[in-house]
Amino acid sequence: MVTVVGIGADGWAGLGAPARAALERAEVVVGSARQLAGLPVSAERVAWPSPLLPAVPGLLAEHRGRDLCVLASGDPMWFGIGVELARLAEVAVIPHVSSASLACARLGWALAEVEVVSAVGRPVERLHAALHPGRRVLVLSAGADTPAAVAALLRDRGFGPSPLTVLSFLGAPGERVETSTANGYTGPAPALNVVAVQCRAAPGARRLPRAPGLPDDVYEHDGQITKREVRALTLAALGPEPGELLWDIGAGSGSVGVEWLRTHPACRAVGVEPAPERAARAARNAAALGVPHLELVLGAAPDALDGLPTPDAVFVGGGVTAPGVLDRCWAALAPGGRLVVNAVTLESESLVLQRWRALGGTLTRIAVERAAPLGGFTAWQPQRAITQWRAVKEET
Repeated sequence: MVTVVGIGADGWAGLGAPARAALERAEVVVGSARQLAGLPVSAERVAWPSPLLPAVPGLLAEHRGRDLCVLASGDPMWFGIGVELARLAEVAVIPHVSSASLACARLGWALAEVEVVSAVGRPVERLHAALHPGRRVLVLSAGADTPAAVAALLRDRGFGPSPLTVLSFLGAPGERVETSTANGYTGPAPALNVVAVQCRAAPGARRLPRAPGLPDDVYEHDGQITKREVRALTLAALGPEPGELLWDIGAGSGSVGVEWLRTHPACRAVGVEPAPERAARAARNAAALGVPHLELVLGAAPDALDGLPTPDAVFVGGGVTAPGVLDRCWAALAPGGRLVVNAVTLESESLVLQRWRALGGTLTRIAVERAAPLGGFTAWQPQRAITQWRAVKEET
C-alpha cells in the first residue's frame, strides 16, 4: 500500500490530522525538493528525479515492503501523480484542495464551467482546442515560463485581448494574483502558478469550433486532404466516443485524426503515413489545432500496423489498394468497432464493393459541388465523388 498525500503551497502548516499522521509514521517519503524541505518528520526523504514518470516503477520496486508515502501537489487525482500510482500499486489517497479549486475561489468562477488544460509534462498547444469566445480556461503551469507561453499562444491565435490572470503560491502566505491581458502580459512569473484566461477574441480572429468539418485552409497541406464536407461526413460515420482509439491510415495532412481528437479530450488517434514530409505536416497541424498528442507512425500499411493498440475505429483514406490493408484493418478492429473507407479511384471502389458484398455495412456516394468563378459568372464546380463504405464488426 502506498499512501499519497496531497499538499499545498503552505506545506506542513496546511495539512490536516490524517495527512500529518501518515507522514509521521512513514518510513520513506517521496516528493519534490520543495515539498520535502518543510516536513518535520524522521522518515527517509527521496526527491523525485527528472523525468518523473519513468522513475515511478523503479521507486516503487526499490521501497516495496516499507511504509511509503508520496507527496503530490493539491489533489493527487486531479492531473496528479496519484493517477499514475493507482495504475501501478494499491494506493490510499489523502487529497488536498486542488489548485483549480483555489483559483476559482479567488476569481469567483464556477469550477464546473471552467475548462482545465494541463501544461505539466504536456505541450502548451493543447490550449488551442479550448479557445472559444466567452469561455473560461485554467492552465496548470509547468513553471515560470508557462504564463508567457500562454500569452504568446493567445496573441498568435487572435485572442490577445483576453484577460489573463496569474495566480501564484495559491494557499500560501505569499499568494499573489496579477491580472493583465495576453497582449499586455510581460512577466516574469513565480515558478508555482496557475494561469486563468477569459477568452476574448480580437476582431477578425479565426474561430475553430469543435464540430467536425473545419475549413480546409486551417490545415497546412499539399492538396492531399479529405475535404471539409467529406471530412464531416467521415467523422459522423466513424462516430467517435470519449476514450476511443482511431487508426487513420494514410493520414496525409492529419485532418481526420485531428478532428477525431478534437471531439473529446479523452479520444486517442494514431496516424499512419509513409511520406516523412506529410507526417511532419500532420504533426504541425495537430499542434496548431490543439491536439499535439496525435501519434504518428512513419510507414506504410499493413506492415506499419504491427504492434499498434487495438482500435475502436479505422479510417482508410489512402492506400486502399495496397495488398492486405483492408483485411488487416478489419481483423484488428475491436468488437463493435467501425471501419470507414473512402474510395476515390475505380480500383479502390472495386475493392470496396468486394468487401461490402462479403462483410455488409453501408455504401454512400458523396458528391460535393462548390460555387466558383466561371468567366464573369459563377458556376458549380464538382469535387471528386467519393464512395464511402462503413462496416461495423459484430460483437462476440
